[in-house]
This record gives sequence, structure tokens and C-alpha cells, in this order.
Amino acid sequence: MAINTTWSVGNLTRIDADGGVIQAVWSLVAQSDGEGGETATEGDKARFTYDASASGYIAYADLKESDVLGWIWEQNKGPSSGGPEDETAAQYKTRIEAERTAKVQAQIDRAATQATGVPW
Repeated sequence: MAINTTWSVGNLTRIDADGGVIQAVWSLVAQSDGEGGETATEGDKARFTYDASASGYIAYADLKESDVLGWIWEQNKGPSSGGPEDETAAQYKTRIEAERTAKVQAQIDRAATQATGVPW
């Protein structure tokens, strides 16, 4: 039995005039592939500021989900999300995935020690 994690961006808010993204709604779902289907989720809204004239600017039509997820991981790294001061975006991603995976594993472990039914 494995526990899989899936990051997704469910919606973006942009400025019509230049396509600059100002908000993303994101989620992380950790889910067991076992018969119980245990899950743990994390999600939020991330707000962004942008400069359409900057060299790294990506037009809305050219965005990939991976671009936006990278912004989210970068924004959430460090003490603001409970991580260390020098946490990188990749470390944030790994830490949050591990926390959600641990929650799913705890659900699996708890279920393994419980039974349902009635004695009659």
C-alpha cells in the first residue's frame, strides 16, 4: 500500500489588462491507495504581486501549473509555515508532503487497531 501526494492549482485570479496573476487557490492531497482511502489535505490561497516588464514574467497564456506551484512553494517556505529560517522552496514542498503523509499513515495505523460492528 502506498501513500500518494498530489499538488494542484484549482483557480487563478488575474488582471485582465496584462494577464498578471494575483492569486492562486492551491491544494495538496495525500491519499492512501488502500481500501480505506485515507486522506489528508492542505490548501490555501496565495497572493502575488508581479511586474509585467520583468525578465522572469510569464504571460497568463504561457503559464503552466508547475510555474504557479513553484511560486507557492517559494512563498510558503520558512518560518511563515513552521519551517526553519533557511528553508528552501523544495524543502518546504518535501516537509509539507511528509507531514500529510504522516497524517494518512496515522489514520491507517489507527484503523488497523479498530473494528466495527455489534456483538449480537
